[in-house]
Amino acid sequence: MRFEHVLVVGAGQMGAGIAQVIAASGRRVSLHDAAPGAVERGLDATRRSLEKLAEKGGADPNEVLGRIADVDDLVTADLLIEAVVEDSAVKEEIFRRADELLPPDSILASNTSSIPITSLAAVTGRPEQVIGMHFFNPVPVLKLVEVIRAVQTSDETAAAITGLAEDLGKVPAQASDFPGFVSNRILMPFINEAAYALLEGVAEAEAIDTIAKLGFAHPLGPLALADLIGLDTCVAIMEVLHQGLGDPKYAPCPLLRRYVQAGRLGRKSGRGFYEYPS
Repeated sequence: MRFEHVLVVGAGQMGAGIAQVIAASGRRVSLHDAAPGAVERGLDATRRSLEKLAEKGGADPNEVLGRIADVDDLVTADLLIEAVVEDSAVKEEIFRRADELLPPDSILASNTSSIPITSLAAVTGRPEQVIGMHFFNPVPVLKLVEVIRAVQTSDETAAAITGLAEDLGKVPAQASDFPGFVSNRILMPFINEAAYALLEGVAEAEAIDTIAKLGFAHPLGPLALADLIGLDTCVAIMEVLHQGLGDPKYAPCPLLRRYVQAGRLGRKSGRGFYEYPS
């Protein structure tokens, strides 16, 4: 399938980035977010990203943005990519509505970081056409796309989404449908343990991140990465892992919970483990 028209639901960091890479591939994108002003903010971020890439020889920002339409609600398309908050009830409602609206041959994909795809497929009348398409932040830069098949996902759907990922210049890697899949099942305990090291006074945040960057050759330390992902998102993913796998090692560190309760969500709020002046 060519997927000439893609509906992206959710215009935050991930949704806006997904819309950007799809539009840059020459496809038409409809971008929807129920939060007032979210699409406008997402498109502003997309313009800044495109302008930086244009300085390095990338596509004309106006040309790419011209393929992205701000839509007030779900619209018919060849493919849905859902990129809203990590809340199964919210995602399931989007999948129900998309199932009713999109043509019978359209595919419904989720960018979820942890919620089982099988549960999303089960609320639709086309479970064989539901799949996980997990991009990584920042979407225009990072190559990986984790492709997650639900129990019901057909070979044809998996092949179509794998082909799309490759056409977008990404590297697809298939994971089984377990909570957190591969990436976050490994990453979140790493971030969680770094938060415990900070909580218990093992080291300051800067030292923890420096040790991880230089000792493990990581581009970002775990606490800075958590700020980039969003501490609320990290906690939500850990809750899914904890509930889905039943192992207390996945329970979020109390410090993470405390920061989220205080509104310290990371880069998007201006403060998490570090401060980010506007």
